[in-house]
Amino acid sequence: MGTFLKTPSSITCEVLGLSPLHCVCIDAEHAPFGRLELDQSIAALRAADMPSLVRIQSSNAGEILSALDCGATGVVLPHVVSGEQARELVQVSHYGPGGRGYAGSSRAARYTNKPMSEHIAHSAATTTLVAQIEDAEALGNLDAIASVDGLDCLFIGRMDLTVSLRAASPLDRVVIDAVEQICAAGQRHRKTVGMFFPPAEDCARWQKVGATFFMLASDQQFILDGARTLASKLAPPA
Repeated sequence: MGTFLKTPSSITCEVLGLSPLHCVCIDAEHAPFGRLELDQSIAALRAADMPSLVRIQSSNAGEILSALDCGATGVVLPHVVSGEQARELVQVSHYGPGGRGYAGSSRAARYTNKPMSEHIAHSAATTTLVAQIEDAEALGNLDAIASVDGLDCLFIGRMDLTVSLRAASPLDRVVIDAVEQICAAGQRHRKTVGMFFPPAEDCARWQKVGATFFMLASDQQFILDGARTLASKLAPPA
């Protein structure tokens, strides 16, 4: 269980690092994170021993490199629609021919204090790559995507999937069917399946069909929920 970070704040990361959540996903796709804000947020999460994912804005090699060099545990790759695209993204996320450029001066390499061989081996073993499935186009390629070596998780982008399927609600049957298809593909290929879902649903429903990784709400939602709870304690005037 994790949550999204929408506010570019290392202090918010420090606070979330004290929570019982298992990870924080920095939403650099939809929130205003520059390179410095991303760097500071990842540093605060690392200091709290809180695993960090970065949902990048577009799946290009430069954004992947930035997130991983800053020391993120892994990357959430948006709009993955084919096996070929998934293989290319895995390649550029790891060191090797045609892959991620090496720098021993990064935080991930402990600012030159980690031997190259050790850093490359550790990166290969621990870098987490999450393919976000959020397009109707991807539904016909689920087995091709899920079978890609080095891809760790299929994450269901429920809201964009609803838009792509031209559904009226993420609770529409056509969307539910698509989510179930993605869960089944993950199980066939022994890939972790993650998701975000509307408040009207719960984890137990989707655990039954193979989902085990849930990214729910956000730091902004926590603030709003807390403020509403606080306001509800004040009785209306007689």
